[in-house]
Amino acid sequence: MRKVTRYPVEGPNALWQIYKTVSPWKGVKNFICIQAARYCPILPLKNWIYRHLIGMQVGEHTAFGLMVMVDVFFPEKIRIGKNSIIGYNSTILAHEYLIDEYRLGEVVIGDHVLIGANTTILPGVTIGDRAVVAAGAVVHKDVAPGAFVGGNPLRDLKRSSDIDAEDEPVAVGSRWPDG
Repeated sequence: MRKVTRYPVEGPNALWQIYKTVSPWKGVKNFICIQAARYCPILPLKNWIYRHLIGMQVGEHTAFGLMVMVDVFFPEKIRIGKNSIIGYNSTILAHEYLIDEYRLGEVVIGDHVLIGANTTILPGVTIGDRAVVAAGAVVHKDVAPGAFVGGNPLRDLKRSSDIDAEDEPVAVGSRWPDG
């Protein structure tokens, strides 16, 4: 179960009531800063924007690929450790606005974590140190340190080192099977 706090709403759906929970000016400022960072090719500058302009905790040498989208309304609830990579076009959310409630949850990504391209990380999850999340995954639950996960729904995947040599023959001098 994800670690989120639920806030019930009455009346129109929760997203329609968003500016009761977050300042519209904060949303506009964060949106502009995040859009600049999404297209910025200079990794230290990108991290500076995240740390100093929108309040994320980003570890040293962490790299955000092009087009990564972080939570516009609650980026301060995102913590990413050192030397991690967030792949191209991934999304990190710290909020969910539903019909009858909204939910907020911290996202904690450890040190030396690899997040593949086009991954969606939902609020309230922790991804442990040295974990690998395959491209296109939807992270809807915690990921153990060192785990290799992927898919939707998220599940454990085998590492190439876990496969017996006789199961996956590799030609001499080749990085890939059958090649």
